Amino acid sequence: MRYLDADDQDDPMLSVVNVIDVFLVIIGILLIVMLENPLNPFAAAEEVMVVTNPGREDMEIIIKQGETLEHYQATGEIGEGQGVKAGVAYRLPDGSMIYVPE
Repeated sequence: MRYLDADDQDDPMLSVVNVIDVFLVIIGILLIVMLENPLNPFAAAEEVMVVTNPGREDMEIIIKQGETLEHYQATGEIGEGQGVKAGVAYRLPDGSMIYVPE
């Protein structure tokens, strides 16, 4: 009755095999997380835009177009009014918008 021997339980290689299994699972999870990232270099999408902290002073925008990345960071300042008034927009009771140029 060899299967009742306790010699197999003292084998240090069994714990090494268990550690290797855990590392393989961790590597699999990390690969899945990497492939789900929108800025992944292997993604099929040509154009991706990621906005972090929208509407706040420290808002950042990252735009990926093909193989180029553009990074924009908000300064927290309000615009200086460099444009000119082009017209007036009105919202009607049914929810539609009308633009009236001046």
